[in-house]
Amino acid sequence: MVATAGICHTFKQELLVATHNFTITTGDVFKIALMTSASTNTPTTDHYSGGTININSEVAATGGYTAGGNTLANITPVLNGTEGCASFSTTTWSTSTITARSAMIYNSTDGNRAVAILDFGSDKVSSAGDFTITFPAQTAGNAIIRIT
Repeated sequence: MVATAGICHTFKQELLVATHNFTITTGDVFKIALMTSASTNTPTTDHYSGGTININSEVAATGGYTAGGNTLANITPVLNGTEGCASFSTTTWSTSTITARSAMIYNSTDGNRAVAILDFGSDKVSSAGDFTITFPAQTAGNAIIRIT
């Protein structure tokens, strides 16, 4: 079974009680961890460690990848039309050998709380090269996190 993409259910409620801050300079630290095709994470996953994550499905901590993944650079959220939009800058694991099928974005400032599960659709591979995740534009209908 592979991961199921989506915004995590607990994240939706946590927004309403101001658990997460995406502001570029004063916001929380968000990270992205890469998972193998064995991942069973879904939007019901609530934490990076503990909760319902299958931690054994994280890619091996070798070849440019370290457990827990990369720290993401926040982009201050905007209102685009009637849609609230949040995104991150492109992130790269340099000189890496990685095979990943999915990823989890999580808030490492506030207890490693899960934000979203991403499904790449198939295994993505780097071999002693760059493994890069480019986030979509921070616009309505495109941003990685959208509130409509």
